Amino acid sequence: MSGGAGSYLVATWTDEITRRQGHLVVDRLVRGLASGGLRMRAGCTLEEVRGLAEAMTRKEALNYTPGAHYVPLGGAKGGIDCDPRSDEAQGMLTRYLVATAPYLERVWATGEDMGLTQAMIDQAVADAGLESSIQALYPYLDDPERAKARLASGFEVTVDGVGLDTLVGGYGVAAAALAALERLGRPCSGTRAFVQGFGSMGGASARYLARAGLPVVGVADADGVIANPGGLDVEELLRHRDHLGSLDRSALGTADVQLPRDAWLDVDAELLVPAAVSCAVDAGDADRVRAWLIVEAANLPVTPEAEASLVRRGVTIVPDVVANSATNSWWWWTLFGDIGPTAAEAFARIDATMVGLVGRLFERAADDGTTLRAAAHAIAEENHAQLIERWGRYRPARAG
Repeated sequence: MSGGAGSYLVATWTDEITRRQGHLVVDRLVRGLASGGLRMRAGCTLEEVRGLAEAMTRKEALNYTPGAHYVPLGGAKGGIDCDPRSDEAQGMLTRYLVATAPYLERVWATGEDMGLTQAMIDQAVADAGLESSIQALYPYLDDPERAKARLASGFEVTVDGVGLDTLVGGYGVAAAALAALERLGRPCSGTRAFVQGFGSMGGASARYLARAGLPVVGVADADGVIANPGGLDVEELLRHRDHLGSLDRSALGTADVQLPRDAWLDVDAELLVPAAVSCAVDAGDADRVRAWLIVEAANLPVTPEAEASLVRRGVTIVPDVVANSATNSWWWWTLFGDIGPTAAEAFARIDATMVGLVGRLFERAADDGTTLRAAAHAIAEENHAQLIERWGRYRPARAG
C-alpha cells in the first residue's frame, strides 16, 4: 500500500526539555483525513511509527462498507520516545501535541495506543489548548454536536464495571479468534490460549476468550509470565491489574505458576495472542512457537521472517490489520452514527464485522494461494482504490 517514500507526511520533533523525540507519520489521506493512535514507549523509533501508519491505512480500508455513514480515512500514527511511567511523560505528551497541533486540527484524528490512556491524551489535549484529539473530523459530521454527544455517551458506558472503550479492541480480537477457529473447524473447548500483554487490549482479549470457553492457560505482563495448565482465573487477575497492565502477584491462585519474562513461548497453548509490543516474535523465536493459530492483538507483533517460517509449518496467522481493528472502528461507527452508544450494539457490530472480514480473508487466501496477511493487503488495496475514486485524497474546499 505504501513504502516509506510514499508517505504523505513524515515528521520528527525533538523535545526542548528532555531532548527525546516524537514522530508523526501520515501515510495516506482520504478526503484530507487520516486516523491512527498515539503511542508512548521508551525506544520508539520513526521506522516503527512509519510501519504502524502504513498498517493503519490498511486497517481503515478493510472496514469500508459502501452506504455506511462512516467513510474510512487514510492511515497515520504518532509515537513518543519516553517511558510512560516516568515523571516526564505527561509534560512531554502535552508538548508533543502542541508541536503537532496543526495536523490535529485539520488532518490527523488520534486516540490512545500502547503506553497511553485516553484520559492521559484528553488531559494533554486540554493543556495544549486543543478541542479534541479527533477535532479534524468535526467539519465532516452532519450534526457535530449530536455526534460528539453520542461518542461521549459511548465512553460513559461500562460493562462489568469496565469502560466499553477499553473492551471493544480485545472483544474484537476474541471475535476474530472465534471466527478463525470456526473456519479451521476447531472447537473452542479443545483450544488453550496464551495472551502476551495484559493491558486493555490483552486483558479484554483474555476475558472474552475465557468467556467463550477457551481456557486461558497463560498471560504475560512486563514482569513475567503467569501460567496454569488448568486455566487461569482471568476475572480475578483483571481485578488486580494496574492501568498499564501490570499484575499484582499477591493475587495469584494456588495453582498459578510464575515464570520468567522470556518463557512466554514455552507455555503449551494452541492459540497465541501477542498483545504487547511490535516484533515480539522474530525469526529466532519462530521455532519456539507451539500454537497452530496466532491472532495478532498488538501491531506488527510477528516479523515477516518469523511469519514465513511459521506459515511453512502450517501455523495460521490472523493479521493485526483485521484482528485489532475494533477499537478504531468503534470510535468511528459511534461518532458517525452507524451504531448507538451501547455495549449491545457495539458487540453485535464487532461480531458481524469480524465474521465477515475473517471469512473474506480465508476465502481470498484460498483463491489466491496466499497467506491471510497477503489476502488482507490485497483487499485493502482494492478498497482504498474505491475510496479514492469516490472521495478523493485531499480535503474538499468545503467539508461534508
